[in-house]
Amino acid sequence: MINSNIDEFMKQFPHTGLTFDDVTLVTQYSNFLPSETNLATRLTRNINMNIPFISAAMDTVTESEMAIAMALMGGIGIIHKNLSPYDQRTQVKRVKYYLNGFLRKARTMSSNQTVQELHDIKMEKKFKFSSFPIIDDNRRLLGIITSRELKYCDNMDARLGDIMIKNPVTARSGTTIEEAYKILRDNRISILPIIDDDGVFQGMYCYNDVCEILQSTHPDYNTDEEHRLRCGAAVGPKDYERIECLMESICDAIVVDTAHGHSKGVIEIIQWIKTKYPDVDVIAGNVANPDAVHDLIKAGADAIKVGVGPGSICTTRVVAGVGVPQITAVYQCSCAAKEEVPVIADGGIRYTGDVPKSLAAGASSVMMGGALAGTEQSPGEKILYKGRRYVSYRGMGSLEAMKERLGSRERYAQADVPPEKLVPEGVEGMVPYAGDVLDVMKQFIGGLRNSLGYNGCRTIEDLRRKAKFMRVTMAGYKESHPHDITIVKDAPNYRIEHE
Repeated sequence: MINSNIDEFMKQFPHTGLTFDDVTLVTQYSNFLPSETNLATRLTRNINMNIPFISAAMDTVTESEMAIAMALMGGIGIIHKNLSPYDQRTQVKRVKYYLNGFLRKARTMSSNQTVQELHDIKMEKKFKFSSFPIIDDNRRLLGIITSRELKYCDNMDARLGDIMIKNPVTARSGTTIEEAYKILRDNRISILPIIDDDGVFQGMYCYNDVCEILQSTHPDYNTDEEHRLRCGAAVGPKDYERIECLMESICDAIVVDTAHGHSKGVIEIIQWIKTKYPDVDVIAGNVANPDAVHDLIKAGADAIKVGVGPGSICTTRVVAGVGVPQITAVYQCSCAAKEEVPVIADGGIRYTGDVPKSLAAGASSVMMGGALAGTEQSPGEKILYKGRRYVSYRGMGSLEAMKERLGSRERYAQADVPPEKLVPEGVEGMVPYAGDVLDVMKQFIGGLRNSLGYNGCRTIEDLRRKAKFMRVTMAGYKESHPHDITIVKDAPNYRIEHE
């Protein structure tokens, strides 16, 4: 969608790179309240979200805990690739199995296994559930084990077949979630195994999850067709085995994540994925110019990730001398993508007001790293420094990340470079501890709703269609921030620059 207002504005700066602090949005007439706005948007061609926020595929930002939190709020998290393929798949599975309508790939046990073996598996896999179907060698259902059976069993060497519930209530293949709910309620049971006509186990419904879905007071959950939370995972241009491993975990989107997305390797891996897994959506990046967008879409990309060097921990622009300031990059790439695929603005978000600016420039969503790195759900190390709490945060191109992880070296095309010759394109540091990610995201969501109200736009699509930019001078920038005052109490959505 071409916004004639933004188009006319940007044409005044054909060879000037603009970023967030260079522009402001011009207010327009509104006849509704910010609370009445709708933040739904597209992640890819085929995947929608209820809020336009994505947590970045960084090893100090997104693992399963962050991805679960983002999906529960309506966004999505991308599991980083500085993990083994197996561990990354496990992280995705934790997200996908956190909330289950129908659990098709439920973990099963055999009747000859012991309570101790079950306990060991739970500890090793970090399972937080205690209900297991018991099957024979032909996958026919024999019974079920629940927390109740385990609670009242004192003998750790007892066979599961001796303590299981025999002849449990079951339902046939094709049972809907509504039908399952009625059976669960009527029989006052916690799990409902689904079997075919031969008694072969097909999956199961869990009462708590079914209730969460059908009685949910949280309609913003970002879920797939089977009511599982959505989750994405990052891969590199040569990660063929990793991709095959991830596809076993019902991953919703594969993110081909490199520093230079406009390259032969990225195009070839996109084509391979779309040939072998035509139903999976592929997000490709990072890029910052229209030619790259055209080539990636032609290869089969379902969304384009835009951003070369805007991140707070990225040094690509000063180390390599390349990159395009983010507002200009997002605008130019969005014009190239048109409405064919969504654009994701990746990096550089410092204030909540940077989000509507990204969307006005043409993005459908934003990816954030530093803004979320300080939260409780990030995997970064929590640090106490000079009496204050901080969280470690590093660029995937930082020297330590590249020394430790092959995924980081591959992202910056230095997979075969010895440690002493690595050329980092990022830094390592720490950010103030920010508490629960839900509280941080409330500020970003609230700021976006307020911006839509100021712009007279009920939806993100309205903002992309109607928004108006104005150029900001240095004096205007200084005026935009608190001035002529000593701040004595921190605001939850404003951080003083020198800190």
